[in-house]
Amino acid sequence: MTTVTSPLAGRVIGLAAVPDPVFSGAMVGPGTAVDPVLEPSVAVAPIDGVVVSLHPHAFVVVDGEGHGVLTHLGIDTVQLGGVGFEVLINKGDTVRRGDAVVRWDPAAVVAAGKSPVCPVVALEATAESLVDVSADVDVKSGDLLFSWT
Repeated sequence: MTTVTSPLAGRVIGLAAVPDPVFSGAMVGPGTAVDPVLEPSVAVAPIDGVVVSLHPHAFVVVDGEGHGVLTHLGIDTVQLGGVGFEVLINKGDTVRRGDAVVRWDPAAVVAAGKSPVCPVVALEATAESLVDVSADVDVKSGDLLFSWT
């Protein structure tokens, strides 16, 4: 079982509330989403594993069981071209849950006209394989979001 923790502090709102049909329709995969605290912060690894994809606005970590977790920092933030994001690690790095990955400012994302909501998605998973999915709760970085069987 893979335990997925929050990469940042905020309010868990669930994927259905994400203002993007690709995420809200779970087309990328099941999971949940965090509406982050609007202050500069560092997004951290939600699981132990290897960073297989890394962009200023999004990253994927794959654990030893082959479970990949996507953390997407805001919606349509790829359009910001990396402005306001600082990548702190490298693709291919091995990370532990809670390790710093990207420094960013959700308030700057809002000021740029984008949503700061952060989907945290279990890639190549089924909704039935996730248990204890958090919703409608405040979380700190490192709090449980869901488990993946």
